[in-house]
This record gives sequence, structure tokens and C-alpha cells, in this order.
Amino acid sequence: MPLINVNQVTGKTVEQKAELIRELTDTYVRVTGAKPESVWVTIEETSKDNWGIAGETIAARTAK
Repeated sequence: MPLINVNQVTGKTVEQKAELIRELTDTYVRVTGAKPESVWVTIEETSKDNWGIAGETIAARTAK
């Protein structure tokens, strides 16, 4: 059973996340021939204060 894990910062709507789950599942099924019910998708969200790039948080980079 495949597991697709998405890590992203918080801020996407419930509708956006639902669409992402559908699209990732559909793409995996199309490419591999797997059954949709075998595809698991998880979305992990991290605060912009807890995710860093190049030595600074995303919150700090966004504030610039």
C-alpha cells in the first residue's frame, strides 16, 4: 500500500487539502495502475515559525 506524505506550512484551506489528496491519488493510480483504495495520503503541517530555510524561519522570510 503506497503512502504519499506531504509536508507543508500551515495556511491551506480544507478544500485545497481535499483537492490535493484527490489529485495525488488520481495521479498515482493513473501512473501505476494501483487501486484508489490502496493509496494513502497524509498531510503534515508545520507553522511558519517552525520551518526554516537558509538559516531563517519562513515567517521571517515572508515578513521581509
